Amino acid sequence: MLERERIFKYHGLGNDFVVLDRRQTGVDIDAELSRWMCDRRRGIGADGVLSLLPSQEGLARMVVHNADGSIAEMCGNGLRCAVKYLVDHLGGRPERIQVETGAGLLACVPGYDATGVTEVDISMGPARLVAPNLPSGATGTPFVEAPIPDHLGLRGTAVSMGNPHLVLLDHPLYEAERLGSVLEHHPSFPDRTNVEFVRVDPDGLTVVVWERGCGLTQACGTGACASAAAAVLARRLPADTWLRVTLPGGDLQIRVPSDLSDIRLRGPVAAVFEGVVAIPPAR
Repeated sequence: MLERERIFKYHGLGNDFVVLDRRQTGVDIDAELSRWMCDRRRGIGADGVLSLLPSQEGLARMVVHNADGSIAEMCGNGLRCAVKYLVDHLGGRPERIQVETGAGLLACVPGYDATGVTEVDISMGPARLVAPNLPSGATGTPFVEAPIPDHLGLRGTAVSMGNPHLVLLDHPLYEAERLGSVLEHHPSFPDRTNVEFVRVDPDGLTVVVWERGCGLTQACGTGACASAAAAVLARRLPADTWLRVTLPGGDLQIRVPSDLSDIRLRGPVAAVFEGVVAIPPAR
């Protein structure tokens, strides 16, 4: 007999996720099931799976499974989706909830209209320039030379938002599709990396993200935060103010303190559908 499971589909600016509430069993999914669920032809279709597990500190512990079966330490769009799911099924209108993630326990503030949660303001924690998943863990510098034969001297900024990022300021956005996969496997990043191709505008940023384990996506919350942090670090944009970050799926608002201590992210979130899926025994 096929195993059946209730699933919930959410998206943040087109970055879409299957949400599984496994707080009762406490059992996470494996890489094979994540790949099957994310498959847009043979499964449900998503950029990732959010597995919600019990937490001693927060309302839930969120584990982010990428489309390729790997696990991401953190996902800003995914966290907004998880918050909306939790509030939708909690009842009431809490002013603030906490969710445990691979980047720590994060405070989340839901925003409401007459229909329920429509946006979420998230404390994303610090932007780190030195971290075990960055090359700066050994070199002490956030700047990384990209070994691309036809881009000698291409330099990016390595930033960790819990997960690793390589931010390329003032690099053509159309290059994301060609260079994203190559740079994801940059030899200086021990766990691979997300890659941001960024145009600095007078009032914010325009960003295309190649997500580690997913490829090009409509939006990436941690990528938007890393891009804004790199722009502030380079003195291209001011600190301590809300900055517009435009991604293919729409706009996020990011606030970067001058010491990079606690990045704030604000953006919309929406439910897509819910249902029950039959999980094949052999995938």
